[in-house]
Amino acid sequence: MGMLLWSACILVSSALLLAIAGLYGLVAYNVSRRTHEIGIRMALGAASSDVLRMVMGKGIVLVAVGTALGLAMGFALEQFMNSMLFNSVGVDVVAYIIVVPTLFLVTMLATYVPARRASRIAPTQALRYE
Repeated sequence: MGMLLWSACILVSSALLLAIAGLYGLVAYNVSRRTHEIGIRMALGAASSDVLRMVMGKGIVLVAVGTALGLAMGFALEQFMNSMLFNSVGVDVVAYIIVVPTLFLVTMLATYVPARRASRIAPTQALRYE
């Protein structure tokens, strides 16, 4: 039983690290695509806190949409699997209570790093960026 628990922990940790890397990559790519826009905004007088808020807001929208779609698909798949498996009923609420806030926090941290980097870029450097 102990070896099975370790295997599960390693699998879950690997999945979480892949999720972190994927989310960070997605947000960093979106920020790099908008570097010119961010430079224009800062040149026109936007404060770095405004840029940080703008990028984090986009991250929150991504998290909200992803969480809603993931929960809907997870519940549907769980119901389907319960109907196909013998002696399996109900929804694993504990898993949803643990996973959803964890992925939310991970996504916010993955969004914060590129947002912070974008808010500190000089407007002249951002305007030259291609």
